[in-house]
Amino acid sequence: MNPDIRGVLIVKPAFRFTLVVAEFNKFLTSQLHIGACEELLKLGALESQIRSIWVPGSFEIPTMAMAVAKAGDVSAIICLGCIIRGQTAHFDHVAANVASGIAGIGPLTGVPTIFAIITADTTEQAMDRAGLKMGNTGAHGARAAVEMANTISRIGKGTGK
Repeated sequence: MNPDIRGVLIVKPAFRFTLVVAEFNKFLTSQLHIGACEELLKLGALESQIRSIWVPGSFEIPTMAMAVAKAGDVSAIICLGCIIRGQTAHFDHVAANVASGIAGIGPLTGVPTIFAIITADTTEQAMDRAGLKMGNTGAHGARAAVEMANTISRIGKGTGK
């Protein structure tokens, strides 16, 4: 029987991570950014292995993440944003399109593209997911990125750098 292939939570020296972060709701997305960076460093990354690109809002994240994936030299992309429901249908359109856009990047390019976007009904719920009560969604995204980069490098597909 063949052994299972599983990602490990150790950053290899050749790995490169790009964080694409929304400026909108920055009081929350900055906490996601801090959580993701701290987690990557804890897992063995050097600061030189982490690049952050800030975009106006969550809606712009898939476009930038696709550009990063196509440019190459990235082992995984971590998408960080926060979409809070308002009184209009705007939330539904933004959340659905952001999720769909991010979901399509990995299969198309072979670069793991991690959805670490908070979608919440209230600011309080978003704050809980940005590190207050329920862990930090950015840190969770960083762990997923490291695991996926390792798994892809083990099967020899994708960038796996």
